Amino acid sequence: MLFLSLLGCGFLASAWAQQQAPEALPGKGLAQYDFFYAGEQKQQWMFRVEKGQIVWQYADAASKGEISDAVLMSNGDIVFAHQFGVTKISKDKKVLWNYDAPAGSEIHTAQPIGKQRVVFIQSGPAPVVRVVNVATGKTEREFPLPAGNVKSTHGQLRHARLTPAGTLLAAHMDMKCVAEYDAQGKQVWKYDIDGPWSASRLASGNTLIATNKKVVREVDPQGRTVWEFTAADIPDYKIAGFQIATRLANGNTMVNNWFNQWSGTVDKSNPPVQAIEVNPAKQVVWALRSWSEPDLGPSTTIQLLGGKGAPERVQFGEFR
Repeated sequence: MLFLSLLGCGFLASAWAQQQAPEALPGKGLAQYDFFYAGEQKQQWMFRVEKGQIVWQYADAASKGEISDAVLMSNGDIVFAHQFGVTKISKDKKVLWNYDAPAGSEIHTAQPIGKQRVVFIQSGPAPVVRVVNVATGKTEREFPLPAGNVKSTHGQLRHARLTPAGTLLAAHMDMKCVAEYDAQGKQVWKYDIDGPWSASRLASGNTLIATNKKVVREVDPQGRTVWEFTAADIPDYKIAGFQIATRLANGNTMVNNWFNQWSGTVDKSNPPVQAIEVNPAKQVVWALRSWSEPDLGPSTTIQLLGGKGAPERVQFGEFR
């Protein structure tokens, strides 16, 4: 009997050790915020969630490529990078502009500049930053970027974002650094870090970086660590990998927990969370887990839509 009792305790302990997240999660689930959501997966899925319900969705399972970046604009248009191109669609899903990446190239990040321009990075044998006027189709600015390995397109770069000063922060995965470039392509700042996936400049002048090594780090202009958050800080949550981190207006930090569909299948009886919000003390105050009714799929980017938790507001300088 004692043996069976110990065996039962061992089984329960093992089962708990395999839990992807606590059964009861903090926050209000889908109803916590209104948000726009997209992720790298085998289908091109994007969602807009309001008051806990999907109010808009886009699905294109036939297209090749994964959505690595997507931005919902104030007029309802969406600009998204989907590995083999960049597309701008209207809220009624009409294609307003499209750019196909040349053979051997990939595009994993794109950002609108106002209503008429888009800046994106094209990885490949000759990595390049481009600013395109979507009304005319004309490339108005471009400059080359370095790469650690020009023969390994997929591993070169991921997320990039404009700064309030009108520079561009780029996450060079294969060079293990985040680099900042001015509008002429001159490198003006650099921070070495393994596996950078995203970087954004905060209003304080600090830089918030997320890595695929399960680390989120805020550094000051001198490269000193101001704040760091890792998977080890939340042992009750199984983290597969971080991609994009966002500092919210309330001072908290939101980061996704991406699930790789190409190397596994989600156990919907014990699924991981797709995104978490942590306060400066690294306590989880909200966790999103929605793999059925509705199934939002893997998480790469979440854009909160107004309210207390809205992303920190910054004004972008000119980048043309």
